[in-house]
Amino acid sequence: MRIWNFAPLIAVAFAAIGVTARQAAADPNLRVSGPHVHENLAVYFLHGASVGGPVPLTLQEALAKGTVQVVETGRVNELQIENKGAEEVFIQAGDIVKGGKQDRVLTVSFLLPANSGRVPIASFCVEQGRWSARGREDHMRFSSAQEAMPSRSALLAMAAPPAEPQPQPGDGRARVAAPEPNDVANKQRKVWEQVTSTQNKLAGGLNAQVAAPQSATSLQLTLENEKLKEARAAYTAALEALGKKDDDVVGYVVAINGKISTANLYPSNALFRKMWSKQLAASVTEAIGEKLQAPQAAAPPPPPPKVSEFLAEAERGKPHERAVAADVRVETRDADRALYNEARSPKGKWIHRSYLAK
Repeated sequence: MRIWNFAPLIAVAFAAIGVTARQAAADPNLRVSGPHVHENLAVYFLHGASVGGPVPLTLQEALAKGTVQVVETGRVNELQIENKGAEEVFIQAGDIVKGGKQDRVLTVSFLLPANSGRVPIASFCVEQGRWSARGREDHMRFSSAQEAMPSRSALLAMAAPPAEPQPQPGDGRARVAAPEPNDVANKQRKVWEQVTSTQNKLAGGLNAQVAAPQSATSLQLTLENEKLKEARAAYTAALEALGKKDDDVVGYVVAINGKISTANLYPSNALFRKMWSKQLAASVTEAIGEKLQAPQAAAPPPPPPKVSEFLAEAERGKPHERAVAADVRVETRDADRALYNEARSPKGKWIHRSYLAK
């Protein structure tokens, strides 16, 4: 396997704009391997050092063990989560929880501490219209978190920083407009639009109905569709094991139809391994929809130096910081062609980094 070390390239990229490599968020010693290609999906792996210490449970693991509960609040854009166990739990922005009064997608990455008590967490609906129990499901609890958001556009909508107030004309005194009061509502509308778009792309390409009879708007039920699972199987068979081959892989980058799409970086190889299958499934789902809507030959995947440039450009974006759940802070860097998000623990240690191409 050929591995590319881009520390010098990243340093040059930052020096060109008067920023030292030390100011980059990501480790400049990260190495990139790949691309590994199946059909129109290319995967690159990010190699680096892992932090020590215990590896948290994933949300999916904790729900399966019964140590975590995700609870309905009756508010579309806020749920509550509680960890009754003795281990920390990692939640990643884009985790989809099934159940409640409607399926939701969680919008922030954070570590839920042991014995946390109930903690509010922001969410968006991915099942428009339902507001009651579905079948025998508990309308006040969420039963699983097996899937992740398979739409880069939806992730972008959720992660975008609040719109900045704009200067207003007046009598010469500095005035700005008030912040957009409907920011959450606008983001929710965009998420619904992307859910519908994803369903339409998959239905057209698979030549099958992917909207479930129980709830046609549920993205979660669409992701459980048997024909979609069959279509995903060839991709995962070709790519999944590659991510677990080396013990220094701490992240990945994907390109779809020859264009870099998303990247995720974790503090350790152990956490990457826990998240890899779920995140790969989301990327595969998006690739299937995009491939089937564009049946012409996919463009070749970009060379590894372009991956480094993508990461570096995202990190140079305009910063915006905000507090989220469990005393975690998230810094968003908004660049012209990419959006970077870094979640940090209350002690200031980073726990997840994501990169989304615009």
